[in-house]
Amino acid sequence: MDRLRFYLNDRLVEESGLSPTTTVLRYLRDRAHLTGTKEGCAEGDCGACTVAVLEHDGKGGQVLRAINSCLLLLPMVQGKRVYTVESLKESGRYHLVQESLARSLGSQCGYCTPGVTMALLEACHRKDLDEAWKLDAQMCGNLCRCTGYRPIREATQEVAGRAPSDRFARALAETKPEPMELSYEAGPQRFFTPATLSALWDVLDANPDARFVVGGTDLSLEVTKRFAEPPLLVSLEALRELRTLEPRSGGHRIGSGVWLTELEDYSCGKLPPLERMIRYFGARQIKNRATVGGNLCTASPIGDLAPVLIALGAQAVLLSRAGERRMPLDEFFVSYRRTALQRGEILGFVDLPAQPSGARSIAYKVSKRRELDISSVSAGFRVVVDVAGQVTEARLAYGGMAARPARARKTEEALVGKPWTEASVEAALPRLEEDFTPLKDHRGSAWYRAQVAKNLLRGFFEETLTDPSPRLQERHAATVQVR
Repeated sequence: MDRLRFYLNDRLVEESGLSPTTTVLRYLRDRAHLTGTKEGCAEGDCGACTVAVLEHDGKGGQVLRAINSCLLLLPMVQGKRVYTVESLKESGRYHLVQESLARSLGSQCGYCTPGVTMALLEACHRKDLDEAWKLDAQMCGNLCRCTGYRPIREATQEVAGRAPSDRFARALAETKPEPMELSYEAGPQRFFTPATLSALWDVLDANPDARFVVGGTDLSLEVTKRFAEPPLLVSLEALRELRTLEPRSGGHRIGSGVWLTELEDYSCGKLPPLERMIRYFGARQIKNRATVGGNLCTASPIGDLAPVLIALGAQAVLLSRAGERRMPLDEFFVSYRRTALQRGEILGFVDLPAQPSGARSIAYKVSKRRELDISSVSAGFRVVVDVAGQVTEARLAYGGMAARPARARKTEEALVGKPWTEASVEAALPRLEEDFTPLKDHRGSAWYRAQVAKNLLRGFFEETLTDPSPRLQERHAATVQVR
């Protein structure tokens, strides 16, 4: 298919000749003349560009998601329904979310209001806003510099889960997902979205240097900030196999194409360390597009998923036309921004094994802001303690301490065979200086990172004294909760 086909405010749109790196935001403002959607940061931080997208949920149905349109490339909405703030008013009446925001006095200058309203729309049609923190998490990706957040939060409380019989409810109930498969060319640029693994291998055989994209929350920054025009992109979003998320052999299989919002929901009650890390991974709009594979395959030294998954003993499952190969996830990261992926391979799944008896595990993220920020230091820890109180296994993984996510192997060695006590932890801490020589940058000095790394291990010991894998409390100041 050489034409882009999607629905914009329930109207079928077909386009050709547009660069595949055109963002949905630029398309809306420059070509569709729907200027209610605003541009603020163009990097997914402010939420002014938020739209709602009705898209595949990976199970044969559809779900309404708030998305940053500045990070969404136009081919990514192939076969989907995109809604802007202009779609809310229906038959001359304002939508519930608009009325609620106005009644709460949640808008002053109004620049952020369209994005706030579209984030509220997702809240309106969510069925899982059953804890107070979820309301904050729903809206933390929308900045407001004049109204203040109390009235916006009041509007969120009023509309959450109301699910009125509006055009969005009808679309959810009555429309069926359309194919995302795409072969698109515009000038020197090409964009493929294969629908099967077999079709993917064919594309890669013909284009071995193709660059992969799924959610686009990282790659799109190159477009919006560096004005990059990648000549060939291959989207893995239509591969349903990669959306697998299920218990397996006492552990869990996590597909590389799973959205982080899906993983967050799945982890609740099953994988507390992972749930804990994803809470502060990013804003709702980011997690609605960011994927497990995208976060891991960028191989960033401060990627938030890697340390906790490494600590839990994850295996990377790589797929190619030749079949499957597996490796420990900590071996998947080769060096700075490089992985063990070879030409023609993709990351298919992350397999988490059953956690051993006596395991204590946790994840931490330390950043300048609590929400929507990049880690200065992150960590995933697991120790196994036997009935005699001795450490039989230790897995201590850190992000932000080296050129890649890595285990503190010398510190692990210092803990294994010792009693799990404060004295043993303190005795092992100097070994962290042998494991890592952290760099200095604008997020923290080398001294700061080294000290934080030690303090997180101290906090892990204290926090797991009464609960081997504690969830975050309802009201907390950080992912560290030592009292």
